[in-house]
Amino acid sequence: MSIYQHLSEFAGLPVVDFTDETDLPPEGAAWRIATEFDGTPFSAVFEDFLRQVDTAEVVALVIGYWGAEYDSGSGDPAELLVKAAERLPNLRSLFLGDIVAEQSEISWIEQSDITPLLTAFPRLERLEVRGGTGLALAPVRNETLTTLRFEAGGLPAGVVRAVGASDLPALEHLELWLGVDDYSGDATVADLAPLLTGERLPALRHLGLQNSQIQDEVAAAVAGAPVVAGLESLSLSMGVLTDEGAEALLSGQPLTHLKRLDLHHHFLGDEMAERVRAALAGVDVDLSEHQRPRDEWRYVAVSE
Repeated sequence: MSIYQHLSEFAGLPVVDFTDETDLPPEGAAWRIATEFDGTPFSAVFEDFLRQVDTAEVVALVIGYWGAEYDSGSGDPAELLVKAAERLPNLRSLFLGDIVAEQSEISWIEQSDITPLLTAFPRLERLEVRGGTGLALAPVRNETLTTLRFEAGGLPAGVVRAVGASDLPALEHLELWLGVDDYSGDATVADLAPLLTGERLPALRHLGLQNSQIQDEVAAAVAGAPVVAGLESLSLSMGVLTDEGAEALLSGQPLTHLKRLDLHHHFLGDEMAERVRAALAGVDVDLSEHQRPRDEWRYVAVSE
């Protein structure tokens, strides 16, 4: 998923932009609600959407640009959605922050406490969030959520801990872009520990702990984590994974049961890359986007 292009599909549905001139699409579309810089306030666009669309039929929403914090008309999209929850009884999939780099760098996207979304929409199956600044989450229990993704240049440790403390018995896909501490990505391996036990995630089949400046430490923790035994795919991509982290993976529990191991955007040497491929010959291993340090400086794929 690119942070440079708007979503054209979400939750298996084509994305349709809402405007006053938009013809109502056939059933089976994900509506995108957004404004533009110095455009109509997002809160007004959202109110128009509620008035013009049969919201009882909406199953998927994509929330795009809603303005900057200094713009009094921007509105908090999470708060607006919670207030409209009764009018969206069949909402199953939500992407919060379909904002591309030319509109706002990912670490400038100003989020809020998204906990109320998971309580206001108890039948939500898919929640994806872009942007970590101001993002907050408290532990929740949700019986229906199958996909939870956070895209961030820096994911706050409090959010990581809240996910680990949540009861999500149906969750199959979890993806965390941990980021860097310059952009609030202050999570440590200790914060990941509850997730790595897998005790609250019995249905988990994909785990992504990605885009991290401590990717070697994450890899070492994953190498002995009980949650891995139940996975079909694992992603430690987009970060600063080096030979040290790859060695930890190879020295840990077997990974041959995986269908896919995603390590793209990495700093492995050629010899170590070949060792990984040889050790996991039956696994689809992605070692693309081989990076070279810049004056010994290693960088994550997405930060600012």
